[in-house]
Amino acid sequence: MSSIPLSQQASARPPSGGEPGLPAYLKGLNAEQRAAVEATDGPVLVLAGAGTGKTRVLTTRLAHILATGRANPWEILSVTFTNKAAREMKERVGAIIGEAVEGLPWLGTFHSIAAQILRRHAELVGLKSSFTILDTDDQLRLIKQILQAEGIDDKRWTPRHLASLIDGWKNRGIRPEKLGEEDRWTFADGKADLLYRLYQERLKVLNACDFGDLLLHNLTIFTEHADVLALYHRRFRYLLVDEYQDTNVCQYLWLRLLARGSGNVCCVGDDDQSIYGWRGAEVDNILRFETDFPGATVIRLERNYRSTGHILGAASGLIKTNRARLGKTLWTDDDPGEKVQVRGLWDGEAEARFVADEIEAFVRVGNQHNDIAILVRASWQMRAFEDRFIMLGLPYKVIGGPRFFERAEIRDAHAYMRLVRSPEDDLAFERIVNVPKRGIGETSVQKIASAARSAGVSMSEMAGLMVQTDEIRGKARTALQVFLRDVERWRLQADTMRHDELAEIILDESGYTAMWREDKSPQAAGRLDNLKELVRSMGQFDTLEAYLEHVSLVADLDQGGTGDEVSLMTLHAAKGLEFPLVFLPGWEETVFPSQRSLDEGGTASLEEERRLAYVGITRARARAIISFTANRMIFGRWQSVLPSRFIDELPPEHAEAKSETGYYDAGPGFAGVSEPADPFRSAYDSPGWKRFKAAQESGARRDPGVIEGKAKLIESGDTGAGGFARGDRVFHQKFGYGRILVADGAKLTVAFDKAGEKKVVSSFVEKA
Repeated sequence: MSSIPLSQQASARPPSGGEPGLPAYLKGLNAEQRAAVEATDGPVLVLAGAGTGKTRVLTTRLAHILATGRANPWEILSVTFTNKAAREMKERVGAIIGEAVEGLPWLGTFHSIAAQILRRHAELVGLKSSFTILDTDDQLRLIKQILQAEGIDDKRWTPRHLASLIDGWKNRGIRPEKLGEEDRWTFADGKADLLYRLYQERLKVLNACDFGDLLLHNLTIFTEHADVLALYHRRFRYLLVDEYQDTNVCQYLWLRLLARGSGNVCCVGDDDQSIYGWRGAEVDNILRFETDFPGATVIRLERNYRSTGHILGAASGLIKTNRARLGKTLWTDDDPGEKVQVRGLWDGEAEARFVADEIEAFVRVGNQHNDIAILVRASWQMRAFEDRFIMLGLPYKVIGGPRFFERAEIRDAHAYMRLVRSPEDDLAFERIVNVPKRGIGETSVQKIASAARSAGVSMSEMAGLMVQTDEIRGKARTALQVFLRDVERWRLQADTMRHDELAEIILDESGYTAMWREDKSPQAAGRLDNLKELVRSMGQFDTLEAYLEHVSLVADLDQGGTGDEVSLMTLHAAKGLEFPLVFLPGWEETVFPSQRSLDEGGTASLEEERRLAYVGITRARARAIISFTANRMIFGRWQSVLPSRFIDELPPEHAEAKSETGYYDAGPGFAGVSEPADPFRSAYDSPGWKRFKAAQESGARRDPGVIEGKAKLIESGDTGAGGFARGDRVFHQKFGYGRILVADGAKLTVAFDKAGEKKVVSSFVEKA
C-alpha cells in the first residue's frame, strides 16, 4: 500500500491555460468540454461519463449563453432532478456571471418548474391558482376514504398500493381515461380505472394535486391549449436538462413539447449510469435522442478527472457487455494506479472482518475514515459491517437511511421478542399491540395504560384482566384476546425452540411479514430483506437473551458521529459521490445482480444491475475492492452461493482476483449449466480460469485465485485425504464439530453437530 494518503492521489483537474483573450470561464476546459459549451444552436446531447466534468460543462454552457447575449436569464429553461443540484448550478453560474444569476427564474427541478407553470394556468385543468400539493400522508388518507366509500377492503387492497400504482401511471403520462386493460386489473379486481378517476375528481374538489399531477397537468394544458404551449415556445430560447438518463415518460413528453419551439435543447446525461428504472426512469429516452431530435450533435465526454486508469478500465470493460448503450470509453492521463482487487471470502462475517482490517490499515498510513465508502446492493447487507465496526469502535455513518438496528421494521421485530421474553415490557407492548393493525385503537391502548399505572401492574397483565370485563368491547376486545393468546403461545415455544426459528414464527403468525409482503411501496421489499437478515443474524447467538443483550449494547455504543467516519450506503445512494477507497461487498448471484430485479425485469433489469455495478466502481478515485463470499445463511441454513457474473466481466488486465476459500460449487442451471454440478469438480478448465491463467503467464497478474461467472475458482491447496476415515471426529472453521460419514479421498461428508450434513474438502477440517 502506498504511504501517500489516497486523498492526495488521483486528484487531477482539467488543464489550465488556453488561448490568449479567451473568456476566463472557457479556460481550463478540454476540447470536448469546450465543444459542448459552445455548441449552442440546435439539439445537443452531451454523453458525460462518470467524473468527466458534467456539472462544469452544464453551468459553463449556461453562463456562455448569457455572456454572449444569446438569451436573457428569463429566456433559459434549466432543469435538474434535485433542489441540491439546482442550488449548486445557481452558485456555480453566479461565480461566473455575478448577480445576473438572480434573474434565472426557470432554473429548478422538473416539479418546481411545472408547479410554476401550473399556477399560471390552473383553471385550464379545473383548479384554482391557490391549489395545495398533497404530501404522502394526505394522499393516503384521501385514497382510504375513497376505498371505504366504494366498499373495498382497504386491508386487502391497501391505500399505499393504489398510491404507488397511481404514481406509476402519472410517471408514464397516463390519465384515468387512458388506463389500459392490463393496468385496470392491477387493483381491486378491475376497478383501478374507477378508483383513479374518483381520486382525481376528489383532488379537484379539494383544489389540490399530488406531485405526479404537476407534470401530468402540464401535459394536459400543453396538448389541449396550443396557445399556451406557443407562449412558452416564445419564452424559452434555450433548454438545458441535467441527468437526462433519469427522466421518466412524463418528463420526456413534457420536455419534447417545450423543445419544439426553438429547438435549442441540450441534454446532459450518461446512459451507463441509468439506475432508477424501479422508480420510472426510462433509459430509452437518452438512447433515442438522435431519433427524437434529427440532426442532433452528440458530444462524448470520456476524459475522466476522478479515477485511476485501472479503475476506469475495469468499469469500461464491465459495461461493454450491455447492449442498450450509445457507447463510450473512459480514459485518463493519470497513473494507472492499483488494479481493482477482487477477494473471495468464506461468509458475510469474514467479509466484514476483511473490510474492517483493510480500513484500519488504510487509516494507519495517514488517510481519513471519511475517505472510505462501503457500497452495498441492499440495506440488509449493512448489518454485518455495523456489528463489526461497533465492536472495534470504528466510526461510521449510514447515508440515505437509518442504521440497521434503528430501522422501524427491526425495532418492531425486537419489540415482539422483548415482549415474549418479558411480559412486563410495556414499551414493547405499546409498540406492537396494533402492529400490524388489529383493530385495537389508540383509545383502547390508553385505557390499558392508564389502568395498568393505577394498579401498578404491567400493560400485558392489565390487558388480560380487561378482556374479561366490559371496559374494552367489540372488535378491539376480540383482537386483544387473540394477541394475548399468541404472545403466551410464543412464550411457551421459547422453552423448546431455537430463538431464530421462533422469531421467524412470530413474524409470520403475527401477520407482520404479511403486512410488508402486501405493501406494494418501493420500500417494502427492502424491509422484508432486512427482516430475513435479522432472523439470520440471531442464529449467531446461543439464546434470545444473549441476542437482545447484544442489541442493547450496540444501541448503547452507537453514539453520535465524530465527523471523520466511514460512509456506509447502498449503491443507488452513492451516485454522484466519490471516495479515494471504495469497498463493493456482496458481489454474488441473487445478491448482485439482485434476483428480484431479474425476476421482475429480465434482460432489461440485468443491464440496469450492470450499470449499477459500473456506478459503484466509478465512485472510487484510487482503490476499489470487490468481494464475494462462498456461503450465505439463507432462511437459517448455510448455502453455497455463486460469485456474481459481473466479476467474470472484469478485464483481467485491470483486476486482480484472490480467494481465501476452499469450496467450489457451480450450481445447477446457472449460466447455461443445466446438469447438477459436482461440488468437488475442478474449475480450472473453465473459460474464466483459462483467461486469467493466460494473463498470469504473460506477467499481467501474479495471484492464482480467480472468480469466473460459471464457477468459483478457489486458491489451490493440499487436497490429499489427510488420513481421515469414516467415524473420525473433526473440526471445521465454519461448521464447528462433527463426525465423518463418508471419506472419499479429499471429499468428506460430515454430520456436523449444529450445521447438519455437509460436503467439505479435507484440507479445511482438522481432527478433533
